[in-house]
Amino acid sequence: MKKLFKGGAYAIFLLAGAQGAWADTVDTLKDFLKESSFSGTVRAYDFNRIYSHDTQSAQPSQAAFSVGGMFNFQTAPFLGGVSLGASFFTANSLGLNDDDGGFAHLDATLAGTRSSINALGQAYIQYQNPWLLVKGGDQRINTPWLIDSDSRLLPSTYQGFFADATPLDNLHFSALRIFRWKSRTSNDYFQNNLYYAPTYDGDDLRGGSKAALATTGTQGALAFGTSYADYGVKFGLWYYNFEQFASMVFNDTTYTLKTGTGFDPFIGDQYVREWKGDSLLNGAAVNAIKGDGVDNVTYGLKGGLNSPYGQLMFSYTEISNHQGSVGNGALISPYTIGYTTDPLDTSSMIRGEVDEGPGHAWKVRYQKKLLEDRIVFIAAFARYYSDVYGSNNNALIDLAYYPGGFIKGFSVRNRAEDAVVDNAAAGGGLNPGKARVFFYDRVQLQYEF
Repeated sequence: MKKLFKGGAYAIFLLAGAQGAWADTVDTLKDFLKESSFSGTVRAYDFNRIYSHDTQSAQPSQAAFSVGGMFNFQTAPFLGGVSLGASFFTANSLGLNDDDGGFAHLDATLAGTRSSINALGQAYIQYQNPWLLVKGGDQRINTPWLIDSDSRLLPSTYQGFFADATPLDNLHFSALRIFRWKSRTSNDYFQNNLYYAPTYDGDDLRGGSKAALATTGTQGALAFGTSYADYGVKFGLWYYNFEQFASMVFNDTTYTLKTGTGFDPFIGDQYVREWKGDSLLNGAAVNAIKGDGVDNVTYGLKGGLNSPYGQLMFSYTEISNHQGSVGNGALISPYTIGYTTDPLDTSSMIRGEVDEGPGHAWKVRYQKKLLEDRIVFIAAFARYYSDVYGSNNNALIDLAYYPGGFIKGFSVRNRAEDAVVDNAAAGGGLNPGKARVFFYDRVQLQYEF
């Protein structure tokens, strides 16, 4: 009887231990899930491209509507700083768009030509500590010339590795290697970029260089960069190797004089140097000009004033003409051309020096925040002088409202830009020989949680 009692007590002891271990496991799992994060962005965008015609055969006006967004999950850190993340991307036209056979009246840059896009936009593993971030897999990346270009319903994402080290406050050293990318209108990752045809390898790539310039798949890109921001100085220096396309060095520096009066003037410069003898663009009509070997020099200046009445900035950019090279010295930007999301200060909503080729441009921009930053107003005017397309100008009005309060995270934004081409026969790089005036209106509703 005593042996039976001892055996039963031992069994009860083991059972209690197992229940305690199970309870600890459940509590640990609960804490892990509690410290994991779920976030998202829901959007409804309505875009309208309105063309003024010189002939009956000119470019027809286009429109597009789409709803969708991004839903993100990232685990709590484990193993000393490792975490996993994933994002589901979705866009749907709800059957409201004009999808005639040639998509002539569809603004396919918003969400492509499909009725819907559903994709695993991000799937990554990362390690992070107070001074180092290393991430591998499918991810959003934001560097000056390789960026997520998030001005449509879905952003661009990249497949590869990214690392950022911060050994000192305000000092960053970054490196990346990407092998494939997913454009804003693609549902998968491809070995292409914005110099490829919309149907390359089954991709629904929209809004790029508007020509099938490359026909061999690319191996992606490699980049190293450093940035510093303190004492009124913002400095960035990057090296990019766009595999098989171009090598680039880019510098962007701004100095702001802190006067203590609220009126702080600033000045800055930008510089780009590109080269590559065996580019995949050799012999292709980049910005309507054929040539061999990438040979680009771009420089820019900027200056302005930050004040209680807003920010006013003037910028100037020039691309040197190098006869006989690709595009006569065109700036090669595989992941922003056509998107106009490059870092040049004279770039507008729908046009920039990357799209215009050799020549120069100037831009005046004013920004003001009102009602405790709930309203952001931007007005800009840019003038372009292209050796290829002639002279043209863009005028922008950008108004955004962030109500806050119980609907914090919600915003309404309307961006409207008017492009006027002096020489209708040139077309200003938009639709040569057809478009004289191009008005683009974008209404954007967004909720972030």
